[in-house]
Amino acid sequence: MAYGNALAVLADPTRREVFERLRAGPRPVNALAAGLPVSRPAVSQHLKVLKDAGLVEERSEGVRRIYSLRPEGLVELRGWLDSFWGDALEAFALEAEGSHQNRGSK
Repeated sequence: MAYGNALAVLADPTRREVFERLRAGPRPVNALAAGLPVSRPAVSQHLKVLKDAGLVEERSEGVRRIYSLRPEGLVELRGWLDSFWGDALEAFALEAEGSHQNRGSK
């Protein structure tokens, strides 16, 4: 997964709303589109973009397509975001250590 792509995909407010609606569980397009200010075909396009980014998966149920969050995509994205905390904490520790050593040498 390209993490920058996943973040760009979720930057769109309509796409983010569709993504949020899937938190409650798998849904067909018509349920996801209900109450949104865009057409059902537009929601289908947003779902395609989310699917291409690895954040959503689909399955067929008769003639309907049911969409759900793709757990692997979320784990990968979460891991990438969490890595920033590790880097930030490491940088903070190095800065604090350097600051402490500088005070001790004065």
